[in-house]
Amino acid sequence: MKLRTFRAATMHEALTLVRRELGPDAAVLHTRSVRSRWLGVLPGPRQIEVTASCGVNVPSRLPARGVAAKPVAPSSLVRPSLRAAEEVKLTNQVQGQLGALQAMVKDLCQRSKLGGRDDWPEHWFHLFTDLLDAELSEEAARTLVEGLRNDPHAAGLSDPRLLKDRVASMIESDIRVAGPIKITPGRCRLAALVGPTGVGKTTTIAKLAANFRLKEKRRVGLITVDTYRIAAVEQLRTYADIIDLPMHVVSTPGEMRETVARMSHLDLILLDTAGRSPRDEVRIQELQAFLAEAAADEVHLVLSSVATARTLQQTAERFVAAGATALVLTKLDEANGLGNLLPLLRCGGLPLSYLTDGQNVPDDIQLADARRLARLILGADRPASNLKSQISNLKSLILNP
Repeated sequence: MKLRTFRAATMHEALTLVRRELGPDAAVLHTRSVRSRWLGVLPGPRQIEVTASCGVNVPSRLPARGVAAKPVAPSSLVRPSLRAAEEVKLTNQVQGQLGALQAMVKDLCQRSKLGGRDDWPEHWFHLFTDLLDAELSEEAARTLVEGLRNDPHAAGLSDPRLLKDRVASMIESDIRVAGPIKITPGRCRLAALVGPTGVGKTTTIAKLAANFRLKEKRRVGLITVDTYRIAAVEQLRTYADIIDLPMHVVSTPGEMRETVARMSHLDLILLDTAGRSPRDEVRIQELQAFLAEAAADEVHLVLSSVATARTLQQTAERFVAAGATALVLTKLDEANGLGNLLPLLRCGGLPLSYLTDGQNVPDDIQLADARRLARLILGADRPASNLKSQISNLKSLILNP
């Protein structure tokens, strides 16, 4: 029995290859989803792999020559494994997203070239689609382009790099920066970190503590009230032992004032709080009680860069009402794009203090820099993913057929 393996982007294309090479009597023995390799090394898009043979006595599931193909029920094909079925489903979803993006780019192209708008030259439209690729919303991208067009210093520009620099300057002007945690000689400073669950508060606390203790030679202490999460106290205690810092666990707001008083000889106290859902009013009020007893000088809201723009804005609004005074953005390295941050930075009402882009302690944390973040939002200094590369190529083909 001779087996042949065929690969194609879709199941229909794979079955067409089977019929063309082995004839209408070929039997499909196995199907699965596999990832192709570009140049034998780089991961490429997923494909459907079909194993078939013309030497097996199995009734053909392929239509005869000259007969129109009819839809084939899934149960009539060789049933793939559950994992393969899930991979096929995922592949179809990605292809559907690419198709939707293709339709969107075509629509934008038509609106630009056929809509009678002589105020959208090709270089402006390229800039607009580049902003969409950076995951800015259509409204935000259009606002930036229109604002740039109304700038007399930019109206005559056509160089893509110069236009991008101008847009970066516009975004930079919307980003407020708070600076680092302020240490006052002869006075104990208390800075608390708050936010929803899973955004990296404890790791960020460890990074801050290590930098103030090891690099700036400050006397630092830790307090945690995160007694809800499994092993949260032990995680922070491990960091405290490594950096050689005093640490206290506080279970109730009543214990907070006494604990802060015992640590008042230090330069800085960092307070780690439990994650709170912005929709949980009871937990938010409990958090406010802890902060009030601690008399926190600074309250830094920690948010993950991978959250949606709507989630970021709603969470920020709730924690601002609870007393947040500055913003820390984490997981910049995990986000596919940072355009979702723009509405938060423009309307969130909180200045940025720190950015984190990894799990390494004490590294992977930097003071917020408006210029650098503006460039990151526009996709500068970030490697393009395979999907982004495909989208970019797709856009180029549509704009330059």
